[in-house]
Amino acid sequence: MFAAKKGGHTGTLDPMATGLLPICFGEATKFSSLLLGAGKTYEATLRLGYTSTTGDAEGEISLAPGGNREEELALPQVEAVLQSHTGLIMQKPPMYSALKHKGKPMYVYAREGVEVERQSREIFVKDLRAEAISNDEIRIVVECGTGTYVRTLAEDIGRALGCGGAYLTALRRTVLGSFSLSHAFTLEAIENLPLNERDHCLLPIDHLVKDLRAVRLNAMAAASLRQGRKVENYSCDHSLMEEERVRLYDEENYFLGLGEVTAQGEIAPKRLLNLVSRPH
Repeated sequence: MFAAKKGGHTGTLDPMATGLLPICFGEATKFSSLLLGAGKTYEATLRLGYTSTTGDAEGEISLAPGGNREEELALPQVEAVLQSHTGLIMQKPPMYSALKHKGKPMYVYAREGVEVERQSREIFVKDLRAEAISNDEIRIVVECGTGTYVRTLAEDIGRALGCGGAYLTALRRTVLGSFSLSHAFTLEAIENLPLNERDHCLLPIDHLVKDLRAVRLNAMAAASLRQGRKVENYSCDHSLMEEERVRLYDEENYFLGLGEVTAQGEIAPKRLLNLVSRPH
């Protein structure tokens, strides 16, 4: 749809999941890996008292042990359990995941009925709150760090609530790093645009690194940097720390790429755009 010579996504979603998926084209693919560790926000719906082989509606559903409870959940009880699952917590990755074991994704073993031993890992859940509670369903919003499996979080919440477990009936990613679903476009919307208007949907490359501090170089320093040399003639609004990564611009405010501060206070090139990619 964009006639791009090169493109790549910034992390997969579960088959059932919907929502935000940033796509990088051309030179932007050099910086897509920076989003792998970015924070994420999800909207999820949990069905309590049932379990799924995959942790979501894609799997085989069965009644959880002790899942046929009759008393309704009170909001304070739910909030207390959600609070206990925030911060730094341990989580065991699910079998239905893309994590590798002996060179093969875990889900390959899961589909063959093979259970592989997994070690629990530390994850970070910044915020976890209930949006709605209705009968055996809870709708939650999760703000979390990389490596968090919301499916596993749902199962743990269901057990902590005394429901025997839970599985996801819906999962939607709304935020990834500095990107928000509210600014995204559906594939259908892009397809319906005339070819000459589609580029208006694209963000500039430096949007990927806008959380880094900006450094500006004069013409001579920019030329030296492009030749792979460290530079010391630069301007920045703040003092920089050793090993700090910064986004680099020339005198015309054109984005050059990323640099890193050395122990001597110089800027070393780390990942630069090709000169030929500069627009006229």
